[in-house]
Amino acid sequence: MKRIILILIAILLGVSSPAYANVTKENRQWQDETIYSIMIDRFNNGNTQNDFDVDTKNLEKYNGGDFQGIIDKLDYIKDMEFTAIRLTPIFDNRENGYHGYWVKDYYKVDEHFGTMKDFEKLVNEAHKRKLRVIIDFPANSEVKGENLIDAATWWVKKTNIDGYSLPEVNKVPISFWREFSAAVKQQKKDFLLMGVSSGNTADDLEVYHEAGIDSLFDYNESEQMRQVFATTDRSFQSIRPAGDKQNLDAHFFDNEFTKRFTTDIVDERQFPGARWKTALTYLYTTPGIPVMYYGTEIALTGGDIPDNRRLMNFRTEKDLIDYITKLGELRNQLPSLTRGTMEMLYEKSGMAVYKRVYKGETSIIAINNTNKSQKVTLTGDQVEGGKELRGLLGGDIVRSRDNQYILILDRDNSEIYVLAEKTGLNLKFIAAAVIPGILAIWFLLLVFRRSKTNIVE
Repeated sequence: MKRIILILIAILLGVSSPAYANVTKENRQWQDETIYSIMIDRFNNGNTQNDFDVDTKNLEKYNGGDFQGIIDKLDYIKDMEFTAIRLTPIFDNRENGYHGYWVKDYYKVDEHFGTMKDFEKLVNEAHKRKLRVIIDFPANSEVKGENLIDAATWWVKKTNIDGYSLPEVNKVPISFWREFSAAVKQQKKDFLLMGVSSGNTADDLEVYHEAGIDSLFDYNESEQMRQVFATTDRSFQSIRPAGDKQNLDAHFFDNEFTKRFTTDIVDERQFPGARWKTALTYLYTTPGIPVMYYGTEIALTGGDIPDNRRLMNFRTEKDLIDYITKLGELRNQLPSLTRGTMEMLYEKSGMAVYKRVYKGETSIIAINNTNKSQKVTLTGDQVEGGKELRGLLGGDIVRSRDNQYILILDRDNSEIYVLAEKTGLNLKFIAAAVIPGILAIWFLLLVFRRSKTNIVE
């Protein structure tokens, strides 16, 4: 009896494993990461002893966020399956420089955020959790170029950070970025440089790639994505990725310099939770590095600066947080979502289905960004026939019939499928139904035997 029960339990555990359980991940690369972006002063106050000139009722003053506050929330960030954090500038700033961009000393941390030891602790604690650390390094100041490069290399050596985000790269000569890139990348293997530039086309940005900047924030693309996902029934044509070269570029909906995307959604009289879920599904499953601004997980709203830099609120419902966590989990476990080729299989007025393929792993992403249910038929030419598509968000299973796959999605719904061999009998259901009964019988027999033994004694 014991042997039979153990066999049935083994069957149940085996068939309940996720479809992607056997995927082996190579050494992580930057394109595999998912970044949580933080404005230090507005995230979390972990040490009131550095609350100099703090006024939480004035968004143009310091609000109290600091390094210790971030340390206290690293597990919160990690639990959402993020793999890196990006911080606004940490350097000593002029009066009221809560945002970090009015740097007056590149070799000191701002006293409102903590001490150098606090920052080093933050980096160490993040690394313990396998979170990479990127900091903003504003280079468009009056400081001489060679001095900026010296400061940048000094921070890498002293604190072991993993990357720089470089605001307004278009306001600094390309020749400087070539020198900057060569210098900092000598200090640490796989150091990432992310360039931020507004008002440039994709072709304009390419020159920065050539200068050694690995990843670029494309504001034009971000604006197009906001227009598509703020409401329903809008075509994906304007946001279709152009190719594999974008795998390292940063993709985002908002940041500390833009209105909150939630504001766009509200202006369209849409429900933020549903809109954000659809938008983030696209962000997490298309080529590029997703960068999510703090507060997105609670659908934080905000207009122009400084309204878009409100204090974070950790007392909120978890529905959107749970969804982000699931997306992050899938992105971390499916290489096809981070390294795969991309092919659009179907697109019409807000309904899109696309395919990501990497080393034999095929993911199919279906996004229904319309106001009604949608039905899409995929042919054997688009997806290999004779198999099944296993849904990892909602649990849907679509089996190949007549060399076709028929996908049906409700409005405001998305699904991430993996292509897998067809399953036969539903062993999971059978085992789940049978095992409790067998365990009950086994328990009764055990009780009966023990009571019989006691009577004999």
